[in-house]
Amino acid sequence: MNRFGKWLSLILALSVLVLSIPMTAGADSLYIIPDSDKRLLTRDEVWQYKYDTLLYAFNEIYARHGYKFETGSRCYNWFTQMPWYTPNENETSKNHHESYSQCSAIENANRDLIVDVRREMRALGTTNPGGIGMPTPPANVNKPRGFEYVTLKTGMKLPVYSAPSSAAFRANNGKALVNTNGAVYALGYDSGWMLMLYEANYAGQYRVGYVDTAKMKGRLPALDQLSWDYSSARVVSDVNLTDDPALTGNPMTRLPAGTQVTYLSTMFNNTGWDYIETTINGQTARGFVPAGSLDIDQTAEEGEG
Repeated sequence: MNRFGKWLSLILALSVLVLSIPMTAGADSLYIIPDSDKRLLTRDEVWQYKYDTLLYAFNEIYARHGYKFETGSRCYNWFTQMPWYTPNENETSKNHHESYSQCSAIENANRDLIVDVRREMRALGTTNPGGIGMPTPPANVNKPRGFEYVTLKTGMKLPVYSAPSSAAFRANNGKALVNTNGAVYALGYDSGWMLMLYEANYAGQYRVGYVDTAKMKGRLPALDQLSWDYSSARVVSDVNLTDDPALTGNPMTRLPAGTQVTYLSTMFNNTGWDYIETTINGQTARGFVPAGSLDIDQTAEEGEG
């Protein structure tokens, strides 16, 4: 065999090797339980997961069928970043999971088992902290997923508050502004306020905050109304609260362990962030702490109500 023939044989051999490698590994890594739609799960294996992770595993069963989650909810923020997820626009997030009929008998059985295991964990007072956690979200730009670029009338300089109220805490010593000549990303509306991510007046920092739509000129972007969890929660250990989960993580304030807060949602960029409401200097404030920083009262959650 000549040299060309040897190289050709090597290339063909490598091609066979590459083709023989399973192609599902990458796709499976984007699922919490990749085959929960194909086989019956066992109680022992469901118990291998963390309590919080099982919430997403429960809703993953419905997400496969395009169940439409409420904008801003933790499941919306997770599943909308999955390349396999396509929301069914004919469905509404007000539909009860129990009446969502597209699931198979296997899927319904696995759903019920996950619910049972989570109830057992609650009864035992455990979140199964040593269990399997969430998979790593796919890499993308570092803004939290769900925030999309919006076109606003230029030339506006609008006050930004950390919560949807003009009495709420305002960053930059009470002077936080968004200049609509720059890039603005928005998630949705909350009680007449737009939740946006924008570049701060000085380079090197982005902020998430609310702008009163009554003060905005021009046509407002078509965005969904936001829906929050509003669960009671407690800070597990000292942690910084930030309004910049996209870049710097600069703190708005420090929350000591034991601080009682209101959990709103979980958002994701290259990591997870719990979005919460608390107070700063007596003013209502919303911001982000690293996911896992809270002990959340989850007795009534999305997917099990």
